[in-house]
Amino acid sequence: MQIELAAADGHRLSAWRTGPEEATRALVVVQEIFGVNRHMRHVCEGFAAKGFAVVCPALFDRAEPGVELGYGPDDVKQGLALRGRIDPAATLLDVEAAALALPQNAKVGIIGYCWGGTVAWHGATRSQRFAAAVGYYGGGIAAAKDEKPSCPVQLHFGAEDHGIPLSDVEAIRAAQPGVEVFVYPGAGHGFACEERASYNPEATAEALQRTLSFLGKHLV
Repeated sequence: MQIELAAADGHRLSAWRTGPEEATRALVVVQEIFGVNRHMRHVCEGFAAKGFAVVCPALFDRAEPGVELGYGPDDVKQGLALRGRIDPAATLLDVEAAALALPQNAKVGIIGYCWGGTVAWHGATRSQRFAAAVGYYGGGIAAAKDEKPSCPVQLHFGAEDHGIPLSDVEAIRAAQPGVEVFVYPGAGHGFACEERASYNPEATAEALQRTLSFLGKHLV
C-alpha cells in the first residue's frame, strides 16, 4: 500500500509498504532510475512473501512526485535527468526515513538495484541504520569503494554490464576484502528486472538465493 514518509529535513515523500506487520526481518528496497514502478512493487511483494516487512521510498519525489517510468530509451534519459537533480545526502535521509517506518523490533536491511545499488552501498557506509546491505549493479559503488561499511555487504554484478566494467568490480574487491562480491557470466545491467531486455532468469535466481541466504544470516 502507499504510505507517506517524513525525512529528517522535513521533506515528505511517498513509499510502497508491504509485508507482515509483525515481521522480525525488514527491508528498505531502493528503486532503479525508473521510480517505484510495477517492477519495484513486484520486487517488494517477492520479499514480503518471504516474510520481510518492506518499505520502498519514492526517491524521485524530491525532484518530481509520482514518477513511474518504463525501460525505453526516453525513460532512461528521463530517469538519469531526475537522478541528477537529487543530492545523494538527501537520498540517504529518505532511505533512513523508510527504515524508521518499518516494525520497531525488526532487524532492518537495505537492498537496491541500479541507482539503488549505489544507494544501498551508501546506506552501509554513510548510515548506522542498517544491519545488512545488498547492492545489485550499482554503478556508483566503485567511486565510493574506499568508504567503510558499518554492516555486512553483498554485491552483485553482471559480467556483460557495459556501464560497470569488470575493472571497477575488481577495484571494489581489492578495496573491500570483507564484502561478498558476485559476478554473473552472460548477465548485463539490470539482469534481475523481468521487464528489461537484459533480464537473465538464471542469474536472477542464483543472485536471489544468495541474497536470501545472506539476509537470513545477518537479519537475526
